[in-house]
Amino acid sequence: MNAQSRTKAPAWAIWLPLVLFVGFVALVTIGLYRPADRAVGSTLVGKPMPAFVLPAALPDRPGLRSADIASGKPHLVNIFASWCIPCRVEAPQLGALARAGVAIEGISVRDSSEALNGFLKENGDPYQRIGADDDGKVQLALGSSGVPETYVIDGKGVIRYQHIGEIRPEHVPMILEKLREASQ
Repeated sequence: MNAQSRTKAPAWAIWLPLVLFVGFVALVTIGLYRPADRAVGSTLVGKPMPAFVLPAALPDRPGLRSADIASGKPHLVNIFASWCIPCRVEAPQLGALARAGVAIEGISVRDSSEALNGFLKENGDPYQRIGADDDGKVQLALGSSGVPETYVIDGKGVIRYQHIGEIRPEHVPMILEKLREASQ
């Protein structure tokens, strides 16, 4: 086979790898500057909490049942863990909410009593009850995708708001407003 019998590639074909590479770099750059929202919201907002009964996470305090939350007044339900760094960040805000009279119930996920006790001593304890969700089934039933997450529950046990991630100081007024709305 001689050189004349070979078919010649079109002129644009030589530039194709470079064009594909530039396109790939452009997509990665766009993704870095405008990342997709990775928060997974619960489909239960506006619906009753799923029924559950959790054993006590600590021996000196009651566990948590869904019936405890449907008590006629709004509650915050905070899903947290002692091993969760953002949970430490939100602890002062939960304390402030508790001092403001907010009823806060805790769901401790995949934790031990010893670690949980240390966490509460170090970061404060705003919880009325703490249920131990050792296998994460209640967390998943609520549509929670991680810790921390906090739910505003109205007095009838209906989920009115889901806050994904830690509660920061700038979120406290909005959480209080969501609780006011849930009490109406």
